[in-house]
Amino acid sequence: MAVTTEERTVAVPATVPKSVTILGSTGSVGCQTIDLLQRNASEYRVVALTANSNVELLSEQARLLRPQFVAIGDRSCYGALKAKLSDTGIEVAAGPAAIEEAASLNAEWVMAAIVGAAGLAPTLRAVQRGAVVALANKECLVCAGDLFMREVARCNSTLLPVDSEHNAIYQVFDFESVEAIEKLILTASGGPFRDWQHEDMRSVTPSQAVAHPNWDMGAKISVDSATMMNKGLEVIEAHHIFGMSDSRIDVLVHPQSVIHSMVSYVDGSVLAQLGTPDMRTPIAYTLAWPARIETPSERLDLGAIATLQFEPPDETRFPALRLAREALRTGGSAATVLNAANEVAVAAFLAERIGFLEIAAIVEETMGRVNFDQLSSIDDVFHLDTAARNVASVETEKRAS
Repeated sequence: MAVTTEERTVAVPATVPKSVTILGSTGSVGCQTIDLLQRNASEYRVVALTANSNVELLSEQARLLRPQFVAIGDRSCYGALKAKLSDTGIEVAAGPAAIEEAASLNAEWVMAAIVGAAGLAPTLRAVQRGAVVALANKECLVCAGDLFMREVARCNSTLLPVDSEHNAIYQVFDFESVEAIEKLILTASGGPFRDWQHEDMRSVTPSQAVAHPNWDMGAKISVDSATMMNKGLEVIEAHHIFGMSDSRIDVLVHPQSVIHSMVSYVDGSVLAQLGTPDMRTPIAYTLAWPARIETPSERLDLGAIATLQFEPPDETRFPALRLAREALRTGGSAATVLNAANEVAVAAFLAERIGFLEIAAIVEETMGRVNFDQLSSIDDVFHLDTAARNVASVETEKRAS
């Protein structure tokens, strides 16, 4: 489990203001976290901010929030960021080690919102010092789930899921009576191509794929939603957070994105968390946990919505979901390979080098060509991740030529 019963019941009081760090502050989740911090400025103190390469926005955020440390992943951006913050007294650093340093600073609460496998090392640093980690980076659990959760337990860290689906489950999951839980039900919007025929998706453009019908998300996660790989990754994530097997995790397409997920109990009860599709709600839940804070999210009006739709997912038209379940059942490094290949393929699609349907095809080809090994250390994860990326890159080049 991410958090034990005792930890949930007797939460350690936070200082006021609570100290926070945002890993990935210029992305969608990072920006929405900052929006909440500004609305509750007296309650929080920012220790560190990090970004990959967005100097302009990172420097604006730093001037607004005045952290003690700011790190940018792209070393070539160091000079520009340093110059923009030269009169602030804020310490500036660059490179992957600097991102990890930011995670190591003594903040009580860390938002882990770096996209992709790049977020694994810094998020682990926050876990290893026992911080409360708000996990928006599902790839940490997809790439290194067993190892990651072992570190959470060993270091007495608290892991709070930010993904709306896992956050919803967390809010209605009875940690004191896990044996009474029958299954988890992850809901999915179905993405922008829910009603499209398989062949029609060959002509999908990146701009169409990132235009999610309900959620405001970054480009990569929007494409993952469109292929339904995102839901597959969430099945793997749910397995690690809540200790449920693949057979006890269902996926249900729900186009309105009002019911964010459900927990089914052995007595026939199904508990759900509902709300408008606004990531500030799950972010706020983790930011204030175990209390709650007000958000500007639009309030849910079921009378106005009137009808909620549900349908099973189509794994023929959206094979990414099937591939993710296969990776979870296979175990070992299979999910590491799945994620690495998907990141390579999505990047190639966004660069307009391959077609939309080739994303899942490249993932499946890579999974068939890379040997799945057991993962005994984080170094093993990085080794397999690199190997899978190399294979996926070769396959991408073949398809792009």
